[in-house]
Amino acid sequence: MDINSIMASQLRSLQSTVQLSVLNNALSMSSTAATDMLKSLPDQPVAAHPHKGASIDVKA
Repeated sequence: MDINSIMASQLRSLQSTVQLSVLNNALSMSSTAATDMLKSLPDQPVAAHPHKGASIDVKA
């Protein structure tokens, strides 16, 4: 193998590693931002169940 092909192979490997690192950091930041946004939401009132506790007439 000549030096050019070795260097090209190493450069492709380095580019792949850098891309994965950047994507991993972006995903981590997005996850953190989404978690922070969900934590900052005010508490939502619990909605009553539409059928629970209601009387239902069943005729056989």
